[in-house]
Amino acid sequence: MNLFADMRGRVLACLDQMVAEGALPPDLNMDAVAVEPPRDAAHGDMATNAAMVLAKPAGKNPRAIADALALKLAADDMVASADVAGPGFLNMRLVPAAWQGIVKSALGDATFGRSTLGQGKRMMVEYVSANPTGPLHVGHTRGAVFGDALASLLDYAGYDVTREYYINDGGAQVDVLARSVYLRYVEAHDLSVDWPEGSYPGDYLIPVGEALKDKVGDAFLDKGEQFWLEEVREFATEAMMTLIREDLAQLNIEMDSFYSEKSLYGSGLIEKAIAELDAKGLIYRGTLEPPKGKVPEDWEPREQTLFRSTAHGDDVDRPVQKSDGAWTYFAPDIAYHYDKVQRGFDMLIDVFGADHGGYVKRMKAAVSALSDGKVPLDIKLTQLVKLYKNGEPFKMSKRAGTFITLRDVVDEVGPDVTRFHMLTRKNDAPLDFDFAKVLEQSKDNPVFYVQYAHARVNSVLRKAVDAGVAVDDATLAAVNLSGLTHEAELAVARKIAEWPRLVEIAAKGHEPHRIAFYLYDLASDFHALWNRGNDDPSLRFLQEGDSDTTQAKIALIRAVAIVISHGLGILGVTPAEEMR
Repeated sequence: MNLFADMRGRVLACLDQMVAEGALPPDLNMDAVAVEPPRDAAHGDMATNAAMVLAKPAGKNPRAIADALALKLAADDMVASADVAGPGFLNMRLVPAAWQGIVKSALGDATFGRSTLGQGKRMMVEYVSANPTGPLHVGHTRGAVFGDALASLLDYAGYDVTREYYINDGGAQVDVLARSVYLRYVEAHDLSVDWPEGSYPGDYLIPVGEALKDKVGDAFLDKGEQFWLEEVREFATEAMMTLIREDLAQLNIEMDSFYSEKSLYGSGLIEKAIAELDAKGLIYRGTLEPPKGKVPEDWEPREQTLFRSTAHGDDVDRPVQKSDGAWTYFAPDIAYHYDKVQRGFDMLIDVFGADHGGYVKRMKAAVSALSDGKVPLDIKLTQLVKLYKNGEPFKMSKRAGTFITLRDVVDEVGPDVTRFHMLTRKNDAPLDFDFAKVLEQSKDNPVFYVQYAHARVNSVLRKAVDAGVAVDDATLAAVNLSGLTHEAELAVARKIAEWPRLVEIAAKGHEPHRIAFYLYDLASDFHALWNRGNDDPSLRFLQEGDSDTTQAKIALIRAVAIVISHGLGILGVTPAEEMR
């Protein structure tokens, strides 16, 4: 049950009555009418902008519309009062039964909070997509967690979601990987090597070199790379993707599919995608303007094959084929997204690191052109993560050679803490990750505070069972909740009521961090109620000798635990049954 959607329906019914009575003109567009929490909670439980958005098209004074609407709403059995504020905002207070009904919905409806927002729509979320040249590092960790949580959120909101990893195995960096593995292979034969600048000297390639030795023996020793480069490249890429899959498993991330960039070459798909753009009049031969700012000394104007991306919102046209006939890096990316469009997705989401910001407009232009504007592409950039330990910068991983790995992070604090904390900031805001603070047991640590709320509820349930009180969800859903009238109890119920609305807002905005924020607020309201019980015995969850009141109070907090469990599930975090 979405109480905000229900109340909007009641507001619209009142407006329809006003139209029927002649107080409002017919054929008014009601789409902009909203019901939401007021900016100031002291003003009421819900507010509607109906009078403000309808005044101009209706040719009426907004205050007059609001006054008439307030009279009709006041007659609704869910509304305790309806008051007009300012030029025509309408604030409503609901009767306690409305909030008590929310608790019953959370307990009795397995779909509580879920949405039909994305029903019938297929969504592709591409994330991580790191070069297969080594283990995932902390920057990849944030993108992986964000993308996975976003995919789960969209699934929860009713979309048919596909999670995909694009393997960047078609570029020169994979040749560098192959040469680096070859050097480890040479070392595995107890021979010394010189590591050229730009290679990958991390220890993680030692077992790969040894595995290559086990496979081919000394067949590649003292041979030119024309004899071994292609085979070693395939071997190394497969080994790195195995490593990456294992890294993702550390965070409980499982992709639906992996898509190889290399598979595009020779398949004809690049040529087909470019031909599709050409048929739309978007491919031409031309010369680009020199780069903005300081022009490189080796830059010279050359005629190239260009994509007229400016016709679809880009700042400049983009080359897809070099003057020597070779494809640019952009061409296979166009083909890959062309394939996404051909697979029939209704919307595409790409999760990129912040360093790919320059790619946003050109990729959006390509998808817009290929789909004739029918398939939107949203590109989410994840900002950098700064790692600390007790306020000091965290040292680099020797295993990786030059960076801190995903496993370094997970080994320190575990997957649940890693995932939750990575979502405590919006994706495009920088994130500080202090290994000491994220394990701190205090209100200032949202991971702990939310998990503590869930564990506390379970501790109450165990005590109730020990006292012989039935606390299964079916029993609690049937309990009389009319005694839940204290403001602290209703505050918790109000926060629970926001869950379905919050899910839709977060899903529409592709913002899973909103789930983490909401869970912290819900936990705060629950802990506040718990603490009130220390001073006011009537607010304690276990009322000795009064099983009916006990069950009503436990119904409320069990609803809290259900919502927390659902929210943590979206974030990919396991709810804590007890705190250690």
